[in-house]
Amino acid sequence: MIKAIVTDIEGTTSSLSFVKDVLFPYARANLADYIHTHEHEPQVKILLDDARREAGMELTIDQLVTQFIQWIDEDKKVTPLKSLQGLIWEAGYQQGDFKGHIYPDAAEYLKAWKAKGLNLYIYSSGSVYAQKLLFAHTDYGDLTPLFSGYFDTHIGGKKDPQSYRNIAGELAVPAEQLLFLSDIKEELDAAREAGFSTCWLIRNGVIDDQAEHQQVSNFEQIKLN
Repeated sequence: MIKAIVTDIEGTTSSLSFVKDVLFPYARANLADYIHTHEHEPQVKILLDDARREAGMELTIDQLVTQFIQWIDEDKKVTPLKSLQGLIWEAGYQQGDFKGHIYPDAAEYLKAWKAKGLNLYIYSSGSVYAQKLLFAHTDYGDLTPLFSGYFDTHIGGKKDPQSYRNIAGELAVPAEQLLFLSDIKEELDAAREAGFSTCWLIRNGVIDDQAEHQQVSNFEQIKLN
């Protein structure tokens, strides 16, 4: 019996186009100005030092900007980049430049599952900070009270089964009582190897009844037993 649900964001609760066509370009366009304006603030300074360690060399501020943009263009899941993007997006949300996109069915069923007593969690390659920002600024209001916790790449890579074992351990819930939702097969494979139940969101495409994971086109079709 499912006791808790762990969900991905991109392509699952939210459109890929929002992240790729709104959030990523916004962070890329504002990254240089943000770093030059905030480089001496403790939170940003830590991220810049983390980025230097990730790059394996001492980099100037301008070189760091170039490195971050290269990571963005290569779609690298680098933790200091994800954290920095979150800070830039915060400014965008607060200025009303955009709102976090949530599919209507995702908003409806997340609320319904929470009302039934299921604990809900997010696991995304985007930073926990960025996750909270997205769900706090939606057309459905602030959805962050629905979630009992958030996980990002600090817990491990999303295609690594150990990451899901780590999540189950932190939640103190047997893996077989956890359901993981994603649109990426390799993530679902890793979760299943760790003992999770899985559900594959196919937002735009044909459902394959013979697929290795249960496939659905929206949250209404997800079976919890």
